[in-house]
Amino acid sequence: MIALGISILLFIFIFQAATILLLEFRRPAHATAWLFILFLFPLVGFILYYFLATEYRRSRKARRRGSLDQRRRAKLIAMSDTITSASELPVPELSSQTRLFRTLLKRGELPITGRNRSRIFNNGMDTYEAMLEAIRGAKSHIHVSSYIVRDDGVGRDFQQALIGKAREGVQVKLLYDGIGSIKLRDSYIRDLKQGGVECACFFPLRPSFLKKRMNYRNHRKITVVDGKIGFIGGINVGDEYIGKHPRLGYWRDTHLMLEGDSVYWLQEVFLKDWEIATRDKPDDPSFFPIHGIPKDEAVQIVPAGPNRKGDAIHDSVFALVNAANERIWIATPYFIPSSSIAMALHDAAASGVDVRIIIPHVPDTWLVHFATLSYAEEMMRSGVRIWQYEKGFVHAKTLIVDKFVAVVGSANMDLRSFFSNFEINAHLFEPRAISELERDFLQDLEDSREINLQKFHRRSRVQKIKEAMARLLSPLL
Repeated sequence: MIALGISILLFIFIFQAATILLLEFRRPAHATAWLFILFLFPLVGFILYYFLATEYRRSRKARRRGSLDQRRRAKLIAMSDTITSASELPVPELSSQTRLFRTLLKRGELPITGRNRSRIFNNGMDTYEAMLEAIRGAKSHIHVSSYIVRDDGVGRDFQQALIGKAREGVQVKLLYDGIGSIKLRDSYIRDLKQGGVECACFFPLRPSFLKKRMNYRNHRKITVVDGKIGFIGGINVGDEYIGKHPRLGYWRDTHLMLEGDSVYWLQEVFLKDWEIATRDKPDDPSFFPIHGIPKDEAVQIVPAGPNRKGDAIHDSVFALVNAANERIWIATPYFIPSSSIAMALHDAAASGVDVRIIIPHVPDTWLVHFATLSYAEEMMRSGVRIWQYEKGFVHAKTLIVDKFVAVVGSANMDLRSFFSNFEINAHLFEPRAISELERDFLQDLEDSREINLQKFHRRSRVQKIKEAMARLLSPLL
């Protein structure tokens, strides 16, 4: 009987492992991570896999809701000053990069537009001041999407500003993520609704678990005011972004204010997310007004998520890294690259490209931090230079490639942002904006300490084991 019981258990385990391998054969890293969990927790691991690892993108409904409204897309393209050739961009270095230009258009899905104006913020205080100023000046509508909304000082400032405008007759919508805002009190949302603000939760926790969507999070940060002013970047709504986190202290982040054609596409992404969360399809001409911004800056909005056919942000980053001839400067709180991007960075550094990466010294999540450090030694051996930010916590998500493009957005340089989260980035082609981000990056280097390869190699065996374990699990973090 004992032998029969062992045989049955062994058969069940093999069946579970075979199922994971069959379903995850296109993603070897995910398969390895789930097999590791299954080995540690034979039955529980498979149950977790069933509820957490099902591909949301396999759903026809998800793809249908994720696709842009073609009628509205055609209208927005007609309203925008779209750039159709690399030679139209204001950067001479990019005029010869026709292959890269075509890749960005194809992979990014949305057009590069020419009538834009941008303003870059490098801290939460200035960002919130600009956002609240725009919100308080709204005449028609306010659309806010945030991964995290806190019921704290900053959160209540936004709450009161949104309620105040709703009572004036402005249409106000707030979209927040079910996982990111899991600690948000019901009373906070209730007060907003009583004040006239429409609120929606993107993939609430309990229904998402039952529908096997809990692994997919809306990590975007979008604010659109009157269809003319937009905000995008790494800053959510909470006190920690103004340096009030008790452990992390000063919070270094990057956010972007946009005006012009690019706001049309921020608006379009918000409306599609609102539709996913509520099944409501708001359609109001005031959402896409005529603006007066002249042809000044070229910007491309790049959304990505599990409800779209490709991996727009991952593929765009890969293309940009491969196109670099002089420099690749990256700031990210989490560095867990795909194998293709890791190889591209290795090759770039080995060929003499100046590859620099800034990561946190004190992390917000230790497991992700150990996974990040697991890539450090092999990167540095290829010539990549890595700094750890010591002034506080670096949460900025920026990428600067040569002098022809910079990326600001919500996506981290990790597998979750590339393949599981709903994310949004902005590609900037304006030399002034790129120079501003360059100055911020150089200042961040001053506030950081470079990791010494020889010293890092001598780190303790215990830390190396932690890094190895974290790296095994990194596709799921």
